[in-house]
Amino acid sequence: MTRFTNFIAASATAIAAFGAALPALAGGHGMKNIVEIAAGDERFSTLVAAVTAADLGETLSGEGPFTVFAPVDDAFAALPEGTLEGLLEPGMKDDLTNVLMYHVVSGAVMSGDIPMGTMASGTALDGANLCVTRGEGVMLDDGSGMMANVIVADIEASNGVIHVVDKVLLPGNDPDC
Repeated sequence: MTRFTNFIAASATAIAAFGAALPALAGGHGMKNIVEIAAGDERFSTLVAAVTAADLGETLSGEGPFTVFAPVDDAFAALPEGTLEGLLEPGMKDDLTNVLMYHVVSGAVMSGDIPMGTMASGTALDGANLCVTRGEGVMLDDGSGMMANVIVADIEASNGVIHVVDKVLLPGNDPDC
């Protein structure tokens, strides 16, 4: 577990350093981008480590706009034993990238943009289908039978929006919305 903990700490430091340099490169505009926000929030240390391992920091720091359904550390911890560690292995980079891109859709979709009481279909950047429902809260269905709940909505970034979710969505089940 020490190797994994060290990897997360080193990844968080690298992303934070990269994110800190971006405002100067971008001319100092005030609002942080998605990567900078994630790197500065301790709830996302595992997500930051995964983004680093998949070499997606630059992509998610790009112009966008993107909507990111960002799993908290507890969501990663709830994955079956060995899943996260396996995905972080260098030979699993493509699979890790697919999992992460399954949490990202094009455009900035605020929670209020989703009509109440409806299930809408969205296409993740990996090309898979996501079902989004808005009732008392916003929920996502990855087709596995488990719903991910948006526990914090509408964190605005310079290149999109972050919705914090309580479950890691896994591609492979293409739900019919």
